[in-house]
Amino acid sequence: MGSKKIGVIGAGIAGLTAGLLLTKKGFNVEIFEKEKIIGGRALTINLSTLSISDYRKLLSDFKMFIPFSNPDLEDIFSKKLFDGYKFDLGYHAIGGGDMSNINLILKKFNEHVDFLESYVGFIREDGYDYPFLSKLDKLKILPNIMRLLLVREKTLQKMDSIPITETIERYGHGKMKLILEVFSRSITTVNDLSRISTGEMIRAQRNLYRGSKPVGYPINGLIAIHDKIADLIGKQGGKIHLDSTVENIVIEDNKVKGITVNGVFHPYDIVVFTLPPQNLSSFASENIFPDEYVKTLKSLTATGSLCAYYALDKMDSNLVGKTFHFIERDIGVEGNDAVGMIDFMTASPKSKLSPRDYYLIQSYIICTPEEAKDKKILEKLKTLLDENLARLLPDYENHLKWAIYPAIWHLDGVAKTIDNIKPSIFTPIENLYLIGDGVKATGIGFNCAVNSAKLLYNSLIQ
Repeated sequence: MGSKKIGVIGAGIAGLTAGLLLTKKGFNVEIFEKEKIIGGRALTINLSTLSISDYRKLLSDFKMFIPFSNPDLEDIFSKKLFDGYKFDLGYHAIGGGDMSNINLILKKFNEHVDFLESYVGFIREDGYDYPFLSKLDKLKILPNIMRLLLVREKTLQKMDSIPITETIERYGHGKMKLILEVFSRSITTVNDLSRISTGEMIRAQRNLYRGSKPVGYPINGLIAIHDKIADLIGKQGGKIHLDSTVENIVIEDNKVKGITVNGVFHPYDIVVFTLPPQNLSSFASENIFPDEYVKTLKSLTATGSLCAYYALDKMDSNLVGKTFHFIERDIGVEGNDAVGMIDFMTASPKSKLSPRDYYLIQSYIICTPEEAKDKKILEKLKTLLDENLARLLPDYENHLKWAIYPAIWHLDGVAKTIDNIKPSIFTPIENLYLIGDGVKATGIGFNCAVNSAKLLYNSLIQ
């Protein structure tokens, strides 16, 4: 078992976690990443090391662009305003914080990544609530919350096809209605409540409560996680190849034979594909797979968002380290209402993401991939992000050093919705597996990718 050679396509969190677990078990693992840096979409970058053309290419590779910035992006780079900052391609808080899935895995290696953690507040037009629920609120809605969070998996499976709109009709009274409206959207990154699965929402919500605060962000950025895992993989004999483009998955007689990388064939017993499942046919002929499987993968869709990063030279100390949701009603997007977050965890000096005496704020608002390409909709969403920041920091514009607004029209592998059933890690091809945020695993985003790697590991060691 342990002598088998495994080729992993992609050095995002799913590929790295799989490599970590499998090298520990004695498998011969090689990971191939087309970029020059590890991390995949969940990537923290130091833009002082990149040119503007490098940055734009990186954004394009991940289905992103910068529709707005203040000042112009060219001025930001020419004046070196990014120097001393590290931030992500797009917004990436991690559900579960210090007790998130990745630290549970690292614990097996006597390792740990330090997190900043936050409860979640709520932005009102005339101020904010922090945390989202007061003690009185919790007492009032606790029975309904526990009724949902403690249901058995057999019951959850029946709830997978129930849209959250029906659950809101049944349980949505007072603050409970707001919780279901806001958290179901932020958990799935989908605004249309009729598309959100109650079962999947509850599974993801459970993942947030393990004794730590609901959301977290690693000190030194996401790269702190990736670097630690990569180091462990290397110590266990695994290899990570950067700037290595996988061109083809070689399949014969319905069985994986290996991959072609930069024109060279590499034989493997097992190949693990970590990119979005709908991209699989770009690496292997569609004729190899059953027609229905190809049709299913091609029908899968992702989600989108407009993010914003603000750098300030002054900050309200009462907000540092806190995270806030907001909801904007009747704004003409899919689902009618839109949910977003303003996050001040990265504004903490402990985050080590900003120069001394400067503060970095990250935020996002949900939209569809189509809306993320529509300049008029993006202008509206940008205004909403700025207005919600102003509700918390009325004078923020007087202290703004720069702001950029990355738009993403392929935020994740696959959106977790009723009409968008994520595929299994198993494919119709022998020894070809799918992992990442695009497959069926508990949690969302970062946590889903980690859990998919655990599913792969468990299936291969049996």
